[in-house]
Amino acid sequence: MPITFGCSLPSRGNMASPENLTSLALRAEDLGFDSVWVSDHIILPREVESFYPYASDGVATFTPDEPYYEPISTLNFLAGATNSIRLGTHVLIVPYRNPVLTAKMLSTLDVLSNGRLVVGVGVGWMREEFEALGLDYFTQRGAVTDEYLEIFDELWTNKTPRYDGKFFSIDGGGFLPKPIQKPRPPLWIGGHSKPALRRAAKYGDGWMPIGLRPPAILEPTELCEKIESLKELTVAYGRPEDSVTPCFSTHIALTNKPPKGRTLMQGIPEQIAADIRQYQDSGVKNFIFDFAVTTLADQLEAMEKFSREVITLIPHR
Repeated sequence: MPITFGCSLPSRGNMASPENLTSLALRAEDLGFDSVWVSDHIILPREVESFYPYASDGVATFTPDEPYYEPISTLNFLAGATNSIRLGTHVLIVPYRNPVLTAKMLSTLDVLSNGRLVVGVGVGWMREEFEALGLDYFTQRGAVTDEYLEIFDELWTNKTPRYDGKFFSIDGGGFLPKPIQKPRPPLWIGGHSKPALRRAAKYGDGWMPIGLRPPAILEPTELCEKIESLKELTVAYGRPEDSVTPCFSTHIALTNKPPKGRTLMQGIPEQIAADIRQYQDSGVKNFIFDFAVTTLADQLEAMEKFSREVITLIPHR
């Protein structure tokens, strides 16, 4: 299987605009990136005590006083602007939305994009956002997510979908259009915890943890161990061990000179390529990079440099 490279798009913050999203998605397509990705939050409370799992102090960096575009709407917009690049949610917080409506929006997106959707999913971490949405099942969000994923599959693959669950039921209604991709759009499961690994093993086509963001480090050796655990869990669920394709997502910082005391995915192109090869040797097949810049011009430059000077150094492309 060839290695794929995706890039995160600025669907929140000062860089978020229709013009920037379109420019970056089209340039990513031209440069040969395989996919573009947008994230998900709906309403950001001003007082948050929940621990953010991708910062060492547990405090999220985004604020309620900046735009945050809804991901399915954003990808529908980008589907009309692009031609071939795959479109992904990184990640869609599954328990936030009615499962039937969400399944319809995603299947519609898959049809309108001619089968380019990748559904990255997660369970969410912010109790306060659940409460702001009027949802009372934060502590059960994992179970809710599992059930909703089963509902997605039922709606996408069966002519007369039926499901009798603890949190939601459906009984044989008509559900069209079905997704173009068969049997359904790929489901990539986010998170690096044991429950996330189990969810990926049971439901996923891909596993997409975020790493190199303390406390979620996931250096190559650690990630390799988790991939082996994922294979064992996948077999335990009665699936072939290679059913779930590993992905790795992180920030990347390209520099013109080798930095002192550098960390992984920071440095000149040769260093970045060497880091990617380490993860490739650990079993990673797909990469999603956030170029950690603050202007459109800087992201375009970083994407160009990565495409021209890093991707060419990666084997089995």
